[in-house]
Parts: sequence; C-alpha cells; structure tokens
Amino acid sequence: MSRTRLYRSGNLVLEDFPVEDISEYVSDPSAVVWLDLCAPGPKDLAMIGEEFGLHELAVEDARNEHQRPKLDCYRTHSFMSAYAVGTDRETGMLTTSEISVFITSTALITVRADDSFDIEQVVARWDDTPDLVKHGVGFLLYGLLDFIVDGHFAAVQELDDRIEEVEDILFDEDSSAIQSIQRRSFELRKNLVRVRRVVLPMREVVNTLLRRDLHIVNEPLTPYYQDVYDHVLRATEWTESLRDMITSIMETNLTIQSNRMNLIMKKVTSWAAIIAVPTAVTGFYGQNVPFPGFAAEWGLVASSTAIVVLSVVLYVSFKRKDWI
Repeated sequence: MSRTRLYRSGNLVLEDFPVEDISEYVSDPSAVVWLDLCAPGPKDLAMIGEEFGLHELAVEDARNEHQRPKLDCYRTHSFMSAYAVGTDRETGMLTTSEISVFITSTALITVRADDSFDIEQVVARWDDTPDLVKHGVGFLLYGLLDFIVDGHFAAVQELDDRIEEVEDILFDEDSSAIQSIQRRSFELRKNLVRVRRVVLPMREVVNTLLRRDLHIVNEPLTPYYQDVYDHVLRATEWTESLRDMITSIMETNLTIQSNRMNLIMKKVTSWAAIIAVPTAVTGFYGQNVPFPGFAAEWGLVASSTAIVVLSVVLYVSFKRKDWI
C-alpha cells in the first residue's frame, strides 16, 4: 500500500498519483513529494532506494523493525526512526507504532510496518496549516514530529492519571485493593519503561534536526521545531518524575504491609499473653497434690477470681499501650 502527494510552490497540486511518476517530480526544485509506504516488501524498498539514491544502511534500517529512535545523516539525505505511542483507556495497555522516515531536499518518505500508525492524523495536521506548506520538506517533517511528540505527551499524561488512581487506594484496608496495588504498580512500571525507551531518544533527534548545517529546518520553521523540542523535554522530565512516583508507591506499599504485619503480630501476642493466664492458673490447680484450697469451695472461687482479675489487668494494660 502506498500514498503520494505533490506540493508545488506551497500548494497541494496532486494526490495519490502512481509511485512510478515520482521520478518526474523529484528533479523539480519547486516541487515537494511525499511518499508513504505501508508494509512494503524488499522490492519496494529497493525501488525507492534506487530512485532517491538512499544509503543501503538507511534502507536496511527501514527494513528491520524495532530500531532505536534516532536520526542518521548521510551525504544526500537523512534517516529518522521514531515511534508513536498510545494507551488503551480501558485496559491501560501501552501500544507503540514504529515509523521510518527518509528526508531529502525535495521529498519526505515514510515507511510503516503496518497501519497501526495513524498517518491520517498527520495528513490532517498538514491540511490544517496550509500557510506553512511553502516551507517544503521541513514543514512535512514538522507535522509528523508534532503528531508523534503530542502522542508521547498524552501517553505520559495517561500514566500520570493511573498512578494517581493507585495512590488513592494505597492506604485502603481491603485485601483486594492491596493485591490490585501490587499488580497495577508492576504494570505501570513496565509501561513507563517502554515509554521512556521511545521518549528519551527523541530529545537528541529533534535537537539534531535544529542544526543549521543540515539545512532541513529553515529560519521561519525554527520556532515550530523549538516548540516540539520543548514538548519533548517536558515529556522526558515527566517520565523521570513518574518513575520516582512509582518507586515511591512500591516502597510505601511494602512499608504499609510491614506495619500491618507488625500490628497483627502485636495483637496476636497480646491475646496469647491473656490466654496464658487462665492456662497457668488452671494448670496450677490441676496438680494431684494438696494445695491451699484443695477440695474446698473457696479454692475454686480464688482460682476463678485470679483468672478474671489477671486477664482484665493484662487487657487494660495492653489496651493503654495500643497493643490491642
């Protein structure tokens, strides 16, 4: 599956034309071509590599999935690898969609492994800012980066909301809530690690694009890229703070469980001490030897009174110390 667009002199003049016609437009300095390939085969990648003069290492990176977010610069073009991030609001599962981008002076080529990356959202952003089309490839790349980074920001926001939900039930006494905290904390930490893997490298990617010697971003587009860079920094710093929050939640949960266990042991020990009193008294009076009150009614009264008085004294003493 492929999709094409042709911009000339700041206007969209042609869309969804055959890929074979690209060679007629790329040599025109006033034209900018966008080519999108979804799930391309080796022959498709070889074709664009030959058509645009792409470096074999860049084509190989586009062919192989699970690349690290990066920007590689070659003599005639640049290659960028990035990930869009999304979360399922019901399950909280994190999803990532990889996209490879070839950047030349007159063309932007996007390569997607599947249709999980919503390229329609990118196209909508291009169409919403027609006044920037005149800036060529830099404008197309800005719309793509803006969509990707906004997705990162939204994913981090979603993780922050879910962490706050866990914090709200952190001191809940319900046993099911305790198990939920442990499971959700682990899931949040795993999702945050995945987010950090795709968010942190984007700082270097955008920073490199702002270099003047690459001639990708012209002067009028610099504020827009600076805005994207600011969002990348904010998302990066946010992930760092969320990591500390998750660690704090897990440590606090362990401390709470330890305190609860100590409280339970304290109560069990206190009741065991109280129960030991009647056991000791009745054991003493159960001897087969004469003792004060042996075979007499007052002996039963004395032993019963000792049991009640000592048990009450222990209970009141433990209650004052908050052991029961």
